[in-house]
Amino acid sequence: MSGQGSGGNVLAALCNVFIPGLGQLVQGRFLMALFFFVATFVSYALGATVILFFMWLVGGILHIWSIIDAARFSRIRQVL
Repeated sequence: MSGQGSGGNVLAALCNVFIPGLGQLVQGRFLMALFFFVATFVSYALGATVILFFMWLVGGILHIWSIIDAARFSRIRQVL
């Protein structure tokens, strides 16, 4: 069973703590993994500049979003 709170999702969330997008890659979601990795990396890189120093906040939000997304992922979507 790979639902919310399963061991695979916990492992994916822990992977995202270190590298954003790695958890999505572990789950087999390649496009989301690429999105989170590139968007977070670019935001952190722009935040390292003097002019766009506020972008570290955007990078932090994306980083946290990637962790939460991996933890809450479920292959089975129920339609009400």
